Amino acid sequence: MKKLILLAVIGLGIVSCTTQNRIKNMTDLPKDWKHTTNIYEVNLRQYTQEGTFKAFEKEMPRLKAMGVKTLWFMPITPIAQQNKKGSLGSQYAASDYTSINPEFGTLDDFKHMVNEAHRLGFKVLIDWVANHTGWDHVWTKTHPEFYLKDPDGKFHIASGMDDIIELDYKNQEMRLAMIEAMKYWVKETNIDGFRCDLASWVEVDFWVQARPEVEKIKPLFWLGEFDELESPDYGKVFDASYSWKWMHKSEDYYKKMNRFRN
Repeated sequence: MKKLILLAVIGLGIVSCTTQNRIKNMTDLPKDWKHTTNIYEVNLRQYTQEGTFKAFEKEMPRLKAMGVKTLWFMPITPIAQQNKKGSLGSQYAASDYTSINPEFGTLDDFKHMVNEAHRLGFKVLIDWVANHTGWDHVWTKTHPEFYLKDPDGKFHIASGMDDIIELDYKNQEMRLAMIEAMKYWVKETNIDGFRCDLASWVEVDFWVQARPEVEKIKPLFWLGEFDELESPDYGKVFDASYSWKWMHKSEDYYKKMNRFRN
């Protein structure tokens, strides 16, 4: 009986130590805002009738009341017109990395909105599309050597998406120009980070090179679009990541369940 009691006490001690360790580990988690924030993706075109920075700015108090902490803006750069999709074109086919899409407003409008967001307690991320540009990006004229080329010398189309062309990350000058473009937005507008589109389509050593250079200005939040299980090296560079795999698996499951029910 005494042995049973002793074993029970030891068992409780083990459970207690384990619980205390778990609590200690939880309290040791990073308290930096990047590890506790929630993020709201902003599509300026559709969010308001006007589709502008000024119009969205009026909506920010409502998002704050909802508990949103970080605003991620889909690309705010001008849209390439050559080979564009539909009448509007895709925001992910940039024509210039250091200009504002005029349909959204001006650079001063964006700066004002960022300042107001900060006043309300938000952090601000912008979408950064490093893998590709639109066909008439300024670099296609000033630095065509920045791009991958097909055997016939034409710009290389990005994975079947015929409105965008891929950059050549073997070109060191292009890398430096890309880093300078990212610095521009931090210095000029005081944003708090980047959501990096198709991050794993860009060589990981570029991000390793870019992050410390851009963060010479200020610490930033780096959110990458990639699957961390498939690309663990990228997880060493980015603060957070996500992929579309879960969405597609959920969609497939839902469709299968509906077929079963019918």
